[in-house]
Amino acid sequence: MPRFRLESGSAGEESGKVTAAATVALAPSVITAGLAVDNTALQVRWSASPSTRVGKAEVRVPVTGQRVVRRALGRRLTRLRTASGMSRRDVVEARLGISEPTLHRIETGKVPVTGANVRALCWLYSADQSITDALADLALGTSQQEWWDASPVIPEWFKLYVGLEASASRMSGYDGEIVPGELQTPEYARAIFGAEQPVDSELAERHIKLRLQRQKTLFARNPPIHLVTVLGEGALTRPVGGDQVMKGQIEHLRRLSREDTVDIRVLPFSVGAHAAMAGAFRILEFDDPDDPDVVYLESHVGALYLEEQVEVDEYRRIFDLIGKDAIPVGEFR
Repeated sequence: MPRFRLESGSAGEESGKVTAAATVALAPSVITAGLAVDNTALQVRWSASPSTRVGKAEVRVPVTGQRVVRRALGRRLTRLRTASGMSRRDVVEARLGISEPTLHRIETGKVPVTGANVRALCWLYSADQSITDALADLALGTSQQEWWDASPVIPEWFKLYVGLEASASRMSGYDGEIVPGELQTPEYARAIFGAEQPVDSELAERHIKLRLQRQKTLFARNPPIHLVTVLGEGALTRPVGGDQVMKGQIEHLRRLSREDTVDIRVLPFSVGAHAAMAGAFRILEFDDPDDPDVVYLESHVGALYLEEQVEVDEYRRIFDLIGKDAIPVGEFR
């Protein structure tokens, strides 16, 4: 599936109530599984917490949200079914009590999955016991909530992104007009929320608290994520919140950029026309080759997730082009 579009009824990455949302999860890396075609080898990697081994499988405590886990499990079950030569109709005709629509939802990561259903499918696909046990354990994470899953403030389409962000090993992004949420100061974030909708101090503070929680989760990871961000000069010269707020925001960016795994750069106006003028984007990359990298595109009413290799490669090409002209934020004056 080349792309997914998730829509919300209001603007902004962490605001609004969902009116039409497709719960689609994509490539995790902290929760991954490498599965051989002959079903003889499986490795399931979860968090860095104590692990247990079941045959050839290693299972650890999950660290990301349920949407990411569901997609991880769905991809593995789909691969098993394909390797067995069975269609979805064949599974239905085996009378396991799983309908074709339910199987579709399981394989596309849209619903929680019971261990019993996973074991039944693995039996049908002739998976060995170690694979069956590992995937049944993975099913436990399809119902477990992280802080973003439980939040009524964050729309469904953005909960998916937060889960992916919490799993990615590297994130590269371009924003021409705004400092992205993971790099914002509370004062800058407050000014952004105030510009998007009528001032509601209580609602704004809830959003800011959630954004700070997201930042804490992102930057407290071990191993840390490798973050590369290119900002258009306009993102740092527009006086969002006033001169003092922007001064504090730029100093915050400079402090973050001193971290070994954080690279924040600025694309000057003097460059003129550049390859990313079509708009902002982020590329999320994952360590496991079975988990495809994802391009994230956000609008006022939802988000688009691209995972076809040709699409991801094109955005990498664009990012490389603007990176050649961008300067470190510490050198920006």
